[in-house]
Amino acid sequence: MAAGEGRFFCTAGRGLEPFLAREVRARLGATEVDFVSGKVFFSAEAEAGKLRSLKSGERLFLLLKKHPPLAVSRNKGKMLHEIKNLVIEEPKYWLDVISMWRNLHGYEGKKDRVSQENPLPQKRKSEEEINIATRRQKTEQGRVAVSGEYQMEAGERCVVPDRKSNQDCWTESKTSLEEPSKSSGEEPTSNEELGFSFRVSCRCSGAIAKILTSQEMGRAVGIALMKQCGWRADLRDPDLEIFIHLNDVHSVVGIPLFRLPLANREYIKTAGLRSTVAWAMASLAEISAGAFVLDPMCGLGTILLEAAKEWPEACYWGADISDSQLEGADVNIRTAGLMDKIELLKASVKALPLPSESFDAVISDIPFGKKFKITKDTELLPDILQELERVLRVGGTAVLLLSQDLHKHMDGITKCIASDSPDAISDGTSESTTAKALNVDGNSSSLVNDVEGSFLSTGQRGFGSLVPGGVYGVSLGKTDAFIHKYRKLSAAGSQ
Repeated sequence: MAAGEGRFFCTAGRGLEPFLAREVRARLGATEVDFVSGKVFFSAEAEAGKLRSLKSGERLFLLLKKHPPLAVSRNKGKMLHEIKNLVIEEPKYWLDVISMWRNLHGYEGKKDRVSQENPLPQKRKSEEEINIATRRQKTEQGRVAVSGEYQMEAGERCVVPDRKSNQDCWTESKTSLEEPSKSSGEEPTSNEELGFSFRVSCRCSGAIAKILTSQEMGRAVGIALMKQCGWRADLRDPDLEIFIHLNDVHSVVGIPLFRLPLANREYIKTAGLRSTVAWAMASLAEISAGAFVLDPMCGLGTILLEAAKEWPEACYWGADISDSQLEGADVNIRTAGLMDKIELLKASVKALPLPSESFDAVISDIPFGKKFKITKDTELLPDILQELERVLRVGGTAVLLLSQDLHKHMDGITKCIASDSPDAISDGTSESTTAKALNVDGNSSSLVNDVEGSFLSTGQRGFGSLVPGGVYGVSLGKTDAFIHKYRKLSAAGSQ
């Protein structure tokens, strides 16, 4: 359902902002696109199906406010007043955004009532409604803000919703809350009497976090909304959520558009690599119709699933040495309905039972470290790289996710391999990351312009017949990793 053009922002993992910025332009025709760490802002036609199709973002919001950082004052009362004004000013814009949210969200229950209510007191509530809100104020204060914390970045704290999701980065509060009717003795007031139910979620970091807690901010804003809108605070299952993020860079207020994050894929039964990172890797591989794509260490098959869903006209193969991983990948493939697109085989990445130069793209998360009981990472990598080079066709692309340690050692490894190969390219030549545009309609994919901002190195030497095409730093949550891209320009010397 279309609802006109709207202003949005979408959260993204560190390092994925340029991927998401490029994606909203290509997929949504978005304009006014800009990004900061963790967020991409854009304007686009508000069509729910297209908005849901974003693959490199986490949570999508309708943007209410984007302002410079608030001036920090030691006076808590003054600071809370400024924050409340930031959220509830401009009533007409509030109503427009709520109306768009209602249409996109498919909300039916109380939409007529909300459209008639003004978030600010230009249209005063009846005395009875004010009394109801006042009586409930004290008992609902604890329900406006959640006593939970969500660690996003160093020193950053936030109030979080009380909703469970295995892949969702929001955590559940264990705060015990009394029902108003039990604590005050009054009869519960229905949603219809008080309009929407809502909750406020806050994140704060930087200077402002030293003055106010997220709980204090959430409570103040929640009470103000109760008074002005007649809405009812509901921690567990609200109709509407107000998200506030204040830091030293900006002040952002938004409304989550969907209950679950975009990163929650309904077609993945068991999650392996984060789906957004897997999609970003696939987007670098320049997958075209009829291409043969291999993940030689496929694990649970996340990369193959993301690629096959986005570029279904290609053929995909996954290999792994672990029976349990292959079983999990098979379940995921069946859940996604991609049995005719993806083939699995049991094999070691160091000795793949596949013909030389048989694949157009190789994409893989190389699973190193204690978690996988691999302790000689740098010793194993040269053999793996040479085998991947062997099965890759001339002109093909390799996209690899490497740990921090392997990333640090990669230059030495590639120089060693290059010196052993008669076809080695030793002049440091690399293709431009601005060569092609990202096409999400099924033919090819590459990164341009925006993604160049995350490009870390073009000075690596090629190994064998492979030439570096870019290095992209990304976050895997608690750890950081690096996506390395290579292109095969000639037949490998060993062939």
